[in-house]
Amino acid sequence: MRDIVQRDDPILRAKAKKVPAEEIASPRIQKVIADMKAAMHAQKDGVALAAPQIGESLRIFVVSGALLSQADRSYKGGDKDLVFIDPEIVKLSRDKREVEEGCLSVRWLYGKIKRSTRASLKAYDETGARVERGASGLLAQIFQHECDHLEGILFTDKARELWEMSDEEIADLQKP
Repeated sequence: MRDIVQRDDPILRAKAKKVPAEEIASPRIQKVIADMKAAMHAQKDGVALAAPQIGESLRIFVVSGALLSQADRSYKGGDKDLVFIDPEIVKLSRDKREVEEGCLSVRWLYGKIKRSTRASLKAYDETGARVERGASGLLAQIFQHECDHLEGILFTDKARELWEMSDEEIADLQKP
């Protein structure tokens, strides 16, 4: 399984490359998606992951359906992981809310960030089908966070009131 790269890795600051639609079904891209899901699911608190976070400069992100269902009771998508390839946010609500955010590539650092409460994006799924999806709440926040990753932006670039999780809190999260 691939490691999740951390904040000092230059790949996190680069704009990720588009995935040609005809390559989505290729063994290489399908393996990247499988590796992303495995890396995300290996983290107890991993709700989403962008390809640059496993060292791949590709415009792909995945969302854990199971954790999203647990964290956001309004989400009705079930446990199936969501895959977005070449995502493009097409609409953001003017209504913004300050939310707490963290990142698997900026381990144990958290902060407050203003995000739109609703977001719509268009992308391809893992089969190469074109999808358009609207979201509110946590999923809208995830769309914005992961699309930022694909542009080389970390949440810490936009956050205020950054803080680190205590060793005790980290140990609790790492328990099986």
